[in-house]
Amino acid sequence: MAYRLFIANRNYSSWSLRPWVLMRTLGIGFAEEMRWFAPGSNRAAFRAFAPNGTVPCLHDGAAVVWDSLAIVEYLAERHAGVWPADAAARAWARCAAAEMHGGFSTLRNICGMSCGIRVRLHEVSPALAQDVARIDELWSEGLARFGGPFLAGAAFTAADAFFAPVAFRVQSYGLVLSDPAAAYARRLLDLPAMREWYDAALLETQREPGHEAEVLAAGTVIQDLRATA
Repeated sequence: MAYRLFIANRNYSSWSLRPWVLMRTLGIGFAEEMRWFAPGSNRAAFRAFAPNGTVPCLHDGAAVVWDSLAIVEYLAERHAGVWPADAAARAWARCAAAEMHGGFSTLRNICGMSCGIRVRLHEVSPALAQDVARIDELWSEGLARFGGPFLAGAAFTAADAFFAPVAFRVQSYGLVLSDPAAAYARRLLDLPAMREWYDAALLETQREPGHEAEVLAAGTVIQDLRATA
């Protein structure tokens, strides 16, 4: 039975993007199940397909796998290339993905993913600057240590998938990075799967008030490229 991947709005759902872009880029087939964010809590509605009431969630026949990191590890047990073959690169990639999965709370809270807009931030707080600096350091380390063009070597892996939403944040909020890190963000944005996600995000006309309010709290929208109803 084919995989079914439950996701939410492409414009907003950074967690959904991670397994989606990984599976697309590695050629792992799946049926996409879109569920739109509604105002307020989506937990009750999303519990129809995910025990924890969130996206993403992967169904593989009777098996239900929730949480983006758990989905990646489930896929890694069944498909080559999810993690690097080299042991040192694989250990580093897992550390980097885990750090992204559990950290960078200021970046998440201030620069929520919103693919189709461009924002001038009201300020770059010390906490946000620290998160951006750590991402720059991490990306630069991986590229230098393993030779690029991706974080853990020549091939796109789960480490890159976990930072794919950051590339959209860099684009939307004009976050300043060193030259190697900025070039890496552009490489992610140029991937066919990332372009597919972005183009579809621009076509979405659904707006979720909570996500929209978060953006306005962070800065001034200087460009909105999304389709209107």
